[in-house]
Amino acid sequence: MRIILLLILFSILFLEKCSISNQNITKKTNLDSLTLDISRGDVRMMFYNCENLYDPFDDSLTKDGEFLPDGNKRWTYQKMQIKLRQICKVITAVGGWQPPEVIGLCELENRFVLEQLTRKTPLSKFGYQIIHKESPDQRGIDVGLLYLPEKFYPLHYQAITIRFPFDTTRRTRDILYVKGHFFHKNDTVHIFVNHWPSRMGGQLESEEGRIFVAKKVRNIVDSILAKEADAKIILMGDLNDYPVNKSVTDFLKAKTKFDSISNNELYNLSYYLQEIKGIGSYKYNGEWGILDQMIVSGGFFTAKNSLHLSVENANIFRADFLLMNDENFVGMRPFRTYNGFKYLGGFSDHLPVYVDLFRKN
Repeated sequence: MRIILLLILFSILFLEKCSISNQNITKKTNLDSLTLDISRGDVRMMFYNCENLYDPFDDSLTKDGEFLPDGNKRWTYQKMQIKLRQICKVITAVGGWQPPEVIGLCELENRFVLEQLTRKTPLSKFGYQIIHKESPDQRGIDVGLLYLPEKFYPLHYQAITIRFPFDTTRRTRDILYVKGHFFHKNDTVHIFVNHWPSRMGGQLESEEGRIFVAKKVRNIVDSILAKEADAKIILMGDLNDYPVNKSVTDFLKAKTKFDSISNNELYNLSYYLQEIKGIGSYKYNGEWGILDQMIVSGGFFTAKNSLHLSVENANIFRADFLLMNDENFVGMRPFRTYNGFKYLGGFSDHLPVYVDLFRKN
């Protein structure tokens, strides 16, 4: 498997002329010239917003008409295959010298596209397994989880459905909750894959929906911590809010200071990346920020736990091949699949985020 992975990684680095170095990311004012870190821990967990990973087939139960062969995007089976190969390249490159053990994904239409990704691209060599539930989202987009079965052992999973009491007709993506362990039972983790309601209509106007989801997730987190005081919990996903927005700070209650760690609190690693390192995963109106976040419980910082991390172990993957010139603002921006209705054939309008976990010797 290692030889196969090396061949895939070298093909990405050389054939596509990706410029990936082994240096650590350091704080820089020029966000478009950051170096990359592909050294890794014992476990690498990544999250990626795939940006509209649709199949080209009509689903009469959802509003997927834009991504059909006769839709506005002229979405075809061939374009889907290109998109799948692009996502495969991203996952392989993020892994470094071995594939990521756990991958959270959002903006995917159904299980079919996940099966195509894991079975019909070079990812098939790694044997990724899928955890997925259909969401009631009106556009038909879901979240999902991929994992390597020889590294991660799921014990339980469920879709947490969101029902807004202030708008009973509105539907959004489920939160995917997965409980499992890595090397042994002491390495049990609780994973939440998130894709919170969008900012459509304006940040303030749409904030109520994200606050509602934040409170629901926090209640479940508290119920886990009530049973297991030092539980290792990780929330990954596109929250459609930044680490400093009140849905994250006031209602999810994700802490932004790491000087005094408590097991029953959540800590936002992405705040460190955005506010301290000054880097982002998403560019809006010329400004980089982080919608794609990694938030962990204090149990990960406790020295007695065998599986642990530090705040420096979170990162954003900014390979050259994921970026393109920003025609409207200075510097670079994510190389996405479409710019409006113009097909570009890129990757996503988001960059992947990841965090490394380490085993205590």
